[in-house]
Amino acid sequence: MPQARDVDQYPVHGEFAEARAAEKAENARQHAIAARTVAGYAQDAADCESLLAMLGLDAMAGKRAKGFDSR
Repeated sequence: MPQARDVDQYPVHGEFAEARAAEKAENARQHAIAARTVAGYAQDAADCESLLAMLGLDAMAGKRAKGFDSR
């Protein structure tokens, strides 16, 4: 006879979507901070563009970083 599953053990669809949204926002924050860090260490615009490309980062991510605390 199959055992009954505890329904509270599995996240509700809304909770799952909320967790995914939070993960996506945190990922965007980390990419923004990384792009700004790279820009800070780059020697010039070409160097910055090259480094960002190597790391798979988007230059626009750093511009969207306003309001993010890089600590």
